[in-house]
Amino acid sequence: MLKQFIPFIFLLLFLASCNQKTLKPVDYVDPFIGTSAHGHTYPGASLPFGMVQLSPDNGITGWDWCSGYNYSSDSIAGFGHTHLSGTGIGDLADIIILPSTKRYLAAPGETNREAIKHFWSKLDHSKEMANPGYYFIEMDDSTQVHLTCTERVGLHRYYFPKNKTARIYIDLGYSQNWDKTVESYFEIVNQNTLVGYRYSKGWTADQKVFFAIKFSFPFSTFGILENGRESYMLENKTGVDMIGFAEFYTENTDSLMLKVGLSSASIAGAQENIHTETKGWDFWQRKKEAREKWAKELEKIKIETTNREHAKVFYTALYHSMLAPNLFSDKYGEYYYQDRKVQTAEGFDMYTVFSLWDTFRAAHPLYTIMHPNRVNDMIKSMLAHYDRTGLLPVWVLQGYETNCMIGYHSVPVIADAIHKSIGNFDIDKAYEAMKTSAMDKSEGLDHYRKYGYIPYELENQAVSKTLEYAYDDWCIASIAEKLGKKEDAGYFQERAMNYKNVFDPQTKFMRGKDSLGNWRQDFDPLFSNHFNADFTEGNAWQFLWFVPHDVRGLIDLIGGNEAFVAKLDSLFSIKADVKGEHKSPDISGLIGQYAHGNEPSHHVAYLYNYAGQPWKTQEITNRIINELYNSKPDGLCGNEDCGQMSAWYVFSALGMYPVNPANGIYVIGSPIFPKAEIKINESKSFIIEAKNVSKKNIYIQSANLNGKPLERSYIKHEEITAG
Repeated sequence: MLKQFIPFIFLLLFLASCNQKTLKPVDYVDPFIGTSAHGHTYPGASLPFGMVQLSPDNGITGWDWCSGYNYSSDSIAGFGHTHLSGTGIGDLADIIILPSTKRYLAAPGETNREAIKHFWSKLDHSKEMANPGYYFIEMDDSTQVHLTCTERVGLHRYYFPKNKTARIYIDLGYSQNWDKTVESYFEIVNQNTLVGYRYSKGWTADQKVFFAIKFSFPFSTFGILENGRESYMLENKTGVDMIGFAEFYTENTDSLMLKVGLSSASIAGAQENIHTETKGWDFWQRKKEAREKWAKELEKIKIETTNREHAKVFYTALYHSMLAPNLFSDKYGEYYYQDRKVQTAEGFDMYTVFSLWDTFRAAHPLYTIMHPNRVNDMIKSMLAHYDRTGLLPVWVLQGYETNCMIGYHSVPVIADAIHKSIGNFDIDKAYEAMKTSAMDKSEGLDHYRKYGYIPYELENQAVSKTLEYAYDDWCIASIAEKLGKKEDAGYFQERAMNYKNVFDPQTKFMRGKDSLGNWRQDFDPLFSNHFNADFTEGNAWQFLWFVPHDVRGLIDLIGGNEAFVAKLDSLFSIKADVKGEHKSPDISGLIGQYAHGNEPSHHVAYLYNYAGQPWKTQEITNRIINELYNSKPDGLCGNEDCGQMSAWYVFSALGMYPVNPANGIYVIGSPIFPKAEIKINESKSFIIEAKNVSKKNIYIQSANLNGKPLERSYIKHEEITAG
């Protein structure tokens, strides 16, 4: 086949010497991308890595409402202040606020849940708008809702129809999927201020959200719904399914602003957040500031392109990559943690919502380029978790370990930062924490150490766990080597080769093995079971390739470069479907058996480079970019997963990807922009040029770095960040 080649040039230049016309990145972001189908994103107002995610909730539970919102819905139940971006489990949606001018008297026997539904609004997408740090909708009673935020405070501006009695409902009993209120509290401070809390359990076993609400105009009365019936609150009130309402007469004011401060530690912390982050009542100034903060972060990467679709998808992906992890400490530095104590972050910001099984692959490596200071605080947050629990985080939600997914993938994130010399966290303590997590007995690790693999009859998802533990062990070995701990380095390097113990040379797949060393007999590489199988949210086709630390070793096991490429070709071309009555719904975005909608596949397209056929990487990554991402609400082919799906796109659209997320190497793919500029700091940038790139011109003929030939198909982190 005749290939059309493009020259590909990496340039490192001082920013002061560049004066190129650039796009305005913030203008291209569309928060509705990913809100339909299985993207599980939300459209509301947040700031980069902020505590508050102020977004509409549809009042519907189910897998496609894990963020509280799906574009297919036709209802608005209110606006919650915490949300998850793209996860596969639903929770949060804390402190729901619903403005309404509707009137309804509950029927006898109605519950609060039944009564509040009469005040919900129909959702009309033609009257809805969102951009970074801002959300707007006109409700079906003509109330106009404007939302923005600071890091720790949600800001509401409502415009009501004239001469109506308006109510602001504060719903503390609202639950999203697994979440359930166990205790809630209202206290009237004065007619402009309301405080309280919501305690809940669900995906987190013990979550606390304290809130303070300040109104720009005094409410005339404050009441609560009890068993669907209205009563005025005369004293502080504690309950479970609590819905309060503040009443306003709109002949006095047609507009109202709310400031809603949050804290996991105390009411005082929530109040302090309002006091320090929101001076005055200028909603539009706060909205402007939110946009400016997003603009500053998004402008760290500037692209040149005439393809508006690509620009829109790229900058929305960059935006999505910054919605998690989330700030967790309040202005006092305080936060409530799993040990059921209020802790204080000394000298750093505490973060939570670490979806590490997903984000260690590309999102965290992206942060090392764009947000090194935050990386430092994120790792300090992981070490604080270690102090509280004795282990590094696996999947931490609002200060609580959910133990969701597999591996101990804080390890590659920490190892990557150490290798890249990022931060001032305690490296010796970090190494101790990494080693402690690797020597734990839970999740099959005791079997892993005993057998050199996990026998399938002793532990669910045994093969996937073996593979991912082996990778994490390589990361520990690399740090042990760096620190001069040769005995540890040898031990963990040996463990890193455990992946070979589950490779079946006959079938050329990773395969379940029992404690006697016998291969699983009922083996089908197409089979998947979401709940009980040898593989996690995948099958043998998808997990064969997870050896990012020893791709050469995997190539040799399969039979050399030619056999390896043939196997990869089969992955992308096989026509058979995933099998199994309970196959995982996460296996989506399929090209053959390659599943881009789930994270274990994300590095696989880049493996052709290791076998000497990089043009096949360029071809397939370009196909994924153009076929599996778009600018519509269903523009993601699987769960966003706290930024990982988008981080893949950001890296790949720039023409590179961290196959091994902890070795500081980015394997070259196929850039889609004629020019992209990555801002390293105020004085320098890294520029990527792909001359004559087009929809057809996707293949790289040669590459130069700073004017000199680059005789390899990868680039190093220090080459990007060097000045």
